[in-house]
Amino acid sequence: MRRSVVAGLAAATLVTVAACGAGGTTSKSTSSGTAAAGGAGTLTVLVEGGGHGELQPVADKFTQETGTKITFVELPYDGLYDRLNSELSSGNVSFDVAALDAVWLTAFKDGLTPIDDLFTDKVKGDMFPSLLKEAQSNGHFIGMPAWTNAELLFYRTDLFNDESKKAAFKAKYGYDLVVPTTWQQYLDVAKFFTQDSAAANGGTPKLYGTDVKGKVETEWLATVLQAGDKNVVLDDSGKVIINDAAHKKALDYYTQLATKDKVAPAGASQIDWAAAQNLFNQGGLAMTRFWAHAYTQIPKDSPVYGKVGVAPMPAGDGGIGAIPGAWYLSVPKATKNSAEAKKFIEFAYENNALGLNTTLGLAATKSALQSAAAQAGHENLNPLITTLGANGTQPRPANAKWQQIVDTVLVPMIQKAVDGNGTDNQKLLDDAKKQIEGIVG
Repeated sequence: MRRSVVAGLAAATLVTVAACGAGGTTSKSTSSGTAAAGGAGTLTVLVEGGGHGELQPVADKFTQETGTKITFVELPYDGLYDRLNSELSSGNVSFDVAALDAVWLTAFKDGLTPIDDLFTDKVKGDMFPSLLKEAQSNGHFIGMPAWTNAELLFYRTDLFNDESKKAAFKAKYGYDLVVPTTWQQYLDVAKFFTQDSAAANGGTPKLYGTDVKGKVETEWLATVLQAGDKNVVLDDSGKVIINDAAHKKALDYYTQLATKDKVAPAGASQIDWAAAQNLFNQGGLAMTRFWAHAYTQIPKDSPVYGKVGVAPMPAGDGGIGAIPGAWYLSVPKATKNSAEAKKFIEFAYENNALGLNTTLGLAATKSALQSAAAQAGHENLNPLITTLGANGTQPRPANAKWQQIVDTVLVPMIQKAVDGNGTDNQKLLDDAKKQIEGIVG
């Protein structure tokens, strides 16, 4: 499985994810500990590199208050999946707690301990509905949200506040230049800045209104939710719905930005998260839809540093919608430290706000995000809260073959749609349905 960028901890992130061979790197919250599960007074936490940074403050405080030493075993994304797959299937685990990407929960559910008792009414009330839904399998909670992400609308404040551009936009479109809240506004603004730049540069834009990411699936899936569907690709019963009206409307809107209206740079089929982040940070885009954590990671030498605002995702007929990118803490059935592992997960929930002071600056609970939303430097949190709390925001399907569907069907389909060769979008969706039905059976 290749990295899915579900949590925004992707190649696009500016955080360096440490990996040291297939075995991973080991680090401790104190000077002593063990790299194997089951040691008295110790817990081993299996984690991807970016997640280690999120969990280290929690681990330090847990050790300070309980005396239990925490050992982190870090692995790159693919290596983490492979380790989990091998050990959970064999029933012989070297860890007590694992941080799992949301798309893995269903695949590994048989090897995970239900943690229903941790989900009290208070905890449930503090969780976003999409995360509560995603944390369950077969009627049991098998993961506690540790941190989450979602795409937000990033925009150039210097452009939106320019008085001459405000006047020109109103003269052309008949309403004020504002941060877009709807699809139509988003398209109008993207057209305006692209055409404005083209007029100033002899017909070739140096600034585009937005980007289109053809090499990833999550942004188009968010557009499907904004179009009004309550599920993406598969419904709750597992039926393939990728060729319904909302999926078609979303694909038409998504592709027209690159093909018909040309408000995004050429080569959209090869634009991934890293390329899009670079385009925006280098001043090539007026707007982008990107993971919330990136707001605090704009380099100080970037031409847009200090000139970026953040807003909730624009709304279609279905309102605001996004795909959450959450990671969950889970306990393997095979660990001998199950009780202590659950204590650590409960402690991580209670101290979830500690993640806001890490490099990624993420948390998962409503209370944690709200605790810092008014602080300078965390201007991305209120839009994140709004987007995560929107009725249109939903998780990906709970299907063990989801990543296969992404890699072999969704991304190739989106690339064909955005390449500008006049592809029939309905036919692409109909063909995708047949392919996905062959995968899920």
